[in-house]
Amino acid sequence: MFTEALRELAKARNLLKHSPIVEVDIGHLHAVSGNKSEAESVIAWLKKESARRYVNPFAIALIYVGLGRNDHGFEWLDTAFRERPDMLVYLRVDPRLDSIRSDPRFALLAGRVGIPHVSIDHE
Repeated sequence: MFTEALRELAKARNLLKHSPIVEVDIGHLHAVSGNKSEAESVIAWLKKESARRYVNPFAIALIYVGLGRNDHGFEWLDTAFRERPDMLVYLRVDPRLDSIRSDPRFALLAGRVGIPHVSIDHE
């Protein structure tokens, strides 16, 4: 349902006038749908925009992870760790990071952040 999701995000883009967080969602959607050039365009825009206003590094990491460029994703997650943005609290639960959870760097980062791994029994 990438087309439908992109259509809805375009509405959000128009309403919020290029909010970085909406752009991140658009970039991630392009990344996971295989539209690499559009995802990279969003990354370039976010980096340029960061010279003018705050852009959450956690959010940029999400696009890199969606592209499968995990090394870059972890670089941006490390930047997020240093900056301590609010989105970092979603490290263990954001489904956009599922593809890197088995990477040993993920467990190290989560440990540095201080977010314990919790198992939930559904009895």
